[in-house]
Amino acid sequence: MSDFRPRPEPFRGSAPRPVEYGGAGQRQGGYPTPAPFQPPSEQQLKEIIQGGNAELLVKSAEDIGKALAQMRLTTSQIRGVFGTVRQIQMKWPAGSSDTESKASIRQLLLLKPKLAYQQSRDQDKRGQGVQSLNSVLIPAIDLVTTREQFTHFAEYFEAILAYHRASGGRDYRD
Repeated sequence: MSDFRPRPEPFRGSAPRPVEYGGAGQRQGGYPTPAPFQPPSEQQLKEIIQGGNAELLVKSAEDIGKALAQMRLTTSQIRGVFGTVRQIQMKWPAGSSDTESKASIRQLLLLKPKLAYQQSRDQDKRGQGVQSLNSVLIPAIDLVTTREQFTHFAEYFEAILAYHRASGGRDYRD
């Protein structure tokens, strides 16, 4: 008995790819439709930033990072702001004077207009992701009054960035 298998047809151009548009849980291009973004409550942010609740920080950052990755927010959009947070952190050493603390708080508050500008600039592309990130960071910035709270804020932001990357977030080329 011969084990006869028909020879496959030679490749002739590109074959149509089955892509489901508008189906449940899908959007054009086959990417999952992001669930409606739900930022943390004011109470949760207070527990994370002012109370230093690490368990809540991790859970919240994971949820936010995944949601931002689904919205296709790019890592470069996040890293631009995160770099500024790291600069503030380096200029605000533990045990710093009152003057240094005020200058660092001022620099942190000046992140808010930078975030608003980035959101308006990216409105036509991935503005939803930037807007969602802003809905978390801006209220968190408002809660920071001490070096310790700033450290909690920086850890929270870093965790969001890490979970975004772990969930497939990257620099997309459309």
